[in-house]
Amino acid sequence: MEITMLYYLIPSLVMFGCGVYGFITRRNMIAILISLELMLNAVDLNFVVFNRFLFPGQLEGMFFTLFAIAIAAAETALAIAIIINVFRVSRDVDVKDLSKMKF
Repeated sequence: MEITMLYYLIPSLVMFGCGVYGFITRRNMIAILISLELMLNAVDLNFVVFNRFLFPGQLEGMFFTLFAIAIAAAETALAIAIIINVFRVSRDVDVKDLSKMKF
């Protein structure tokens, strides 16, 4: 039995769908950040899969994935710093309370 591209794309689609659902429905900024990271990991998986099946001898998909992981790590560090500052001011990390804040 040969493993086709579909075996990789279905879990990636599920991951991305769960990330979109979590991003839309959550109010907590940490949960929103986790959902965003889940979507980025699904995209990274797609980069690797399409590179493996469409261009098996080349590594462009792997390099894109490494850059995307590095950018995601920097984005996560920045987002957590912002969330910590918001928590210091409002003692809550719900998105609905951000509109009431005055800095």
